[in-house]
Amino acid sequence: MRKTFGTGSVWEQKLGYSRAVQVDNTLYISATSASGENGIVGSDFYEQTRFILQKLETVLADAGFSLADVVQSKLYLTDISKWEDAGRAHGEVFGEIRPTLSLVHVLPFLDPEMLVEIELVAQKSAS
Repeated sequence: MRKTFGTGSVWEQKLGYSRAVQVDNTLYISATSASGENGIVGSDFYEQTRFILQKLETVLADAGFSLADVVQSKLYLTDISKWEDAGRAHGEVFGEIRPTLSLVHVLPFLDPEMLVEIELVAQKSAS
């Protein structure tokens, strides 16, 4: 079974991607930024990471998953020296769940106000 989930973003159609794709009991979520209705939310790595994780919790729920189902998390940071700030926000959400984690240093994103993007993989146990 393959099912796609979108947010209605013009970029999804323009670039030909889905916010998330479910294949059987696994959900793959595209890298997500701190973009909100009025632009980028948060001016630092901690705030943006918290906001993104809240957005991703909604994506997970819309697909019938939860934060507890997350098995892999990738944080893309424009300044790797700020890894502790992003990591603190990540730890507040995933401290007990403990998915795998990658911290990746990247060049600036399309919008220079974007400091962080997060990509998740979630899996439900087969039952």
